[in-house]
Amino acid sequence: MSDSAAPPALAPPAVTPQAEQPAATPLLVPRDPVAVTTDPVRLHDLARGLAAGDGPVALDAERASGYRYGGRAYLVQLRRDDVGTHLLDPVALGDLAALQPGLSAAEWVLHAATQDLPSLAEAGLTPTRLFDTELAGRLAGYPRVGLGPLVEEVLGLALQKGHGAADWSVRPLPHELLVYAALDVEVLVDLRDALTDVLRRQGKLDWALQEFAALVAAPPPAPRVDPWRRTSGIHKVHDRRALAVIRELWEQRDEIAARRDLAPHRVLPDAAMVAAATARPRTTADLVALPVFGGRAQRRQASIWLAAISRAAALADRDLPPTHLAGDGPPPASRWAAKDPVAAARLAVAREGIAALSAQWSIPVENLISPDLVRRTLWHPPATDEVDGLLVAGGARPWQIELVGPALRAALTPAAAGA
Repeated sequence: MSDSAAPPALAPPAVTPQAEQPAATPLLVPRDPVAVTTDPVRLHDLARGLAAGDGPVALDAERASGYRYGGRAYLVQLRRDDVGTHLLDPVALGDLAALQPGLSAAEWVLHAATQDLPSLAEAGLTPTRLFDTELAGRLAGYPRVGLGPLVEEVLGLALQKGHGAADWSVRPLPHELLVYAALDVEVLVDLRDALTDVLRRQGKLDWALQEFAALVAAPPPAPRVDPWRRTSGIHKVHDRRALAVIRELWEQRDEIAARRDLAPHRVLPDAAMVAAATARPRTTADLVALPVFGGRAQRRQASIWLAAISRAAALADRDLPPTHLAGDGPPPASRWAAKDPVAAARLAVAREGIAALSAQWSIPVENLISPDLVRRTLWHPPATDEVDGLLVAGGARPWQIELVGPALRAALTPAAAGA
């Protein structure tokens, strides 16, 4: 790709300000009757219908992450014009793998696909092609890309919202939740068609297709290293022994949560673990004197939590966790100026160029290129002719390399280093 190859002078079409648009038409009733499929015979009937049909398929999944352990789907919604809308219960059905042959050749239409693909895969469903309406909205330059605002902006329809954080594991599901779930796939294909037209006019449709293909090809996320370090409030803890307390409590909580199928915070809040790590109680009386631990449920489990704290207290110093994980990448950008002023200058030049591209194309910076990939590319400066290869190795798509590559190469010039 040549540095001189400039993108065509295109810009997103003007979006009418919300205040100037007519009131959105409420979308209150799904086109098809609302009922949940729990019978395997009906599931196989649907599978045959999908295999015989044609056209894109709208999909969505509802989880109960705030109530249950893990991210499994408790309801899957599916709609295609030739089969209608179907609400499927993966718990009662065991899995939905019977649908995979009929879905494998279809284009899936999802909103915020990365949220739903893991739970759909757990239910036995994986796409070969997809269209992500949220990502399409980002690339098209819409300022609000939640499903409700985007449907309202693009289609002039008002979706019924407000149940996304409901407990979808309850049975039977209330009728109002089923209506909400059905409406989430009611107009996804219409939204896909409209956004396709917008992206085509903007000269971005191929970019979007590259992004969707990358979503399909992406491997499952690797397990987190030391997931206990994501405990809310852990940034206040700098003592290694206290960190060991949080680790022991987190692992004990996770075991109980998995066994009882409860969201971990319902077993023990993060704030309680941080409080125990800070106070380091030695007796049950000391422990139940702390906030949260004095509640009825926690008093019953006080011996379990105290045993976890005692395990951390008994660890040898060599077995205590470090205060920070040793990362495999460059330091945070905020530390570059102190560690390497020349590298900080390179990063500033690159960020300025990428910000200009973001404004020109009305695409958020993080969708133009991964900020982490930018830092990894610039921390140990490559030769300018190595930039594209590094971006490819880092997972950047061709459109991103063509657009952002010149800004990164410009940041590697001697003039930029002396900025």
